[in-house]
Amino acid sequence: MSAALRVGLVGYGIAGAVFHAPLIASNPGLELSTVVTRNPERRKEIETRHPGTAVVDDVPAMLARGDLDLVVVASPNGLHVEHTTEALGAGLPVVVDKPFAPTAAAARELVAEARRRELPLTVFQNRRWDNDFRTLAGLIDAGELGRVHRFESRFERWVPRPKAGWRESGGPEEAGGVLYDLGSHLIDQALALFGPVASVYAEVDARRPGSEVDDDSFVALTHVSGVRSHLWVGKFTAQHGPRLRVLGDRAGYTKFGLDPQEAALRAGELPGADWGVEPEELHGVLGTVEGSAPVPTEPGAYPEFYDLLVTALRDGAPLPVDPSDAIAGLEIIEAARHSATKGEIVHLS
Repeated sequence: MSAALRVGLVGYGIAGAVFHAPLIASNPGLELSTVVTRNPERRKEIETRHPGTAVVDDVPAMLARGDLDLVVVASPNGLHVEHTTEALGAGLPVVVDKPFAPTAAAARELVAEARRRELPLTVFQNRRWDNDFRTLAGLIDAGELGRVHRFESRFERWVPRPKAGWRESGGPEEAGGVLYDLGSHLIDQALALFGPVASVYAEVDARRPGSEVDDDSFVALTHVSGVRSHLWVGKFTAQHGPRLRVLGDRAGYTKFGLDPQEAALRAGELPGADWGVEPEELHGVLGTVEGSAPVPTEPGAYPEFYDLLVTALRDGAPLPVDPSDAIAGLEIIEAARHSATKGEIVHLS
């Protein structure tokens, strides 16, 4: 058995503490070696949850230790480019939490830098391993819906008052707001299922009193394949629509409720038996108005991201997410913001 790959984690906010640290710590091929955070409370939490993990104040201090095999960037969105560049400059493979960068141009520069240095670079698009997405992908592959013509997808939350923090205050240069935060997931899923996009129309709004960033956004994509994706993301949604409604010429699939993995990780649970399994009452329904039936939901599988990453780093297998996919997603976000500002459809080359 090869020794576990030593991981340096940059940031211990929601992304670092809830998603990355538990998934890294529970993977036998990885060791959570060092975490970057100055926050005293987060330092204490790391000592409790991850004893033996070193904690340092900044990225240079982490890199100066000289004992890492991989860096995971889970810092605020506006710092992704800086921290990824530092890690690549130290000769280390990098995982970047979504959104990859504030702009597609900056993301392309990071990919070019990684290629120049011949270093692996990937993006944590964990929602590809959500239970509903995995189930839908299987139904499409099996031909259960026939030819899909419409994809409706929602991440809706009820947070009627803005919270403190960069997610609710940073402008586009900081990649703040729900379009970057949640929309990057839905856009990535639409691209993964239905391919490149020909045109984008969007409505991007700040609805809540005192909101400094978009908190209610709608994006309509027309894929080159002809599929139309309608995507809703918001934090000011008093009643939630279906998580997914997908229509084909043979059947439709409708699914309510969110994947349970984030809630489990927030509660301090670690992947194990029955991980990602949801109750039967949340199963989606497949069929038509003439007749439909529940479809068992595939278990969510966030641990697979790091399983695939370990295999890629050890054996040269494909990375779990091609960073060019994240660039395509950022191009759509930029087109969506332009569409919302100008009130027009944006055609992509």
